[in-house]
Amino acid sequence: MVSENKKPNLWEGFKTFLMRGNVIDLAVAVVIGAAFTNVVNSVVKGVINPLVGAFGTKNLDAYSSCLKGPCSFDAKTGTATSGIPIMWGTVLSAALTFLITAAVVYFLMVMPMSKYLARQAARKAAKEGAQEVIEVSELEVLKEIRDALVAQRGPGSGPRAERE
Repeated sequence: MVSENKKPNLWEGFKTFLMRGNVIDLAVAVVIGAAFTNVVNSVVKGVINPLVGAFGTKNLDAYSSCLKGPCSFDAKTGTATSGIPIMWGTVLSAALTFLITAAVVYFLMVMPMSKYLARQAARKAAKEGAQEVIEVSELEVLKEIRDALVAQRGPGSGPRAERE
């Protein structure tokens, strides 16, 4: 809405922004995404890490290499006290979490939704095709009625004959 001096009202603009559907959808997506992150992290920690642990350590974060000198870590804080550690296990864990999240989102959300939308589009196209067939058949019936009326009047009587 516009005030007397033709400037948009700040509150009205904010209200319009909030009432757009995409803002609400985004808020719902963020909340679901946060909950989904907990599920994926649980799968990684409860399933993936033990599977990797069958070949090594159970904690992927423990995989590291030392870039300079012997690396030693404080047992309480887990920080490096000497050397320069490269924590490639943490990167591997994050990459696995990302891949699992992407796979679950694709196979459980994106793929079913795209199939649903394709079915809806096919139904709509079929309905429009049927509507065209009905319109064509109605047109054919109207032409037949016109031809029958012209035949009843005779060959010389009709709208064209009257104009000539």
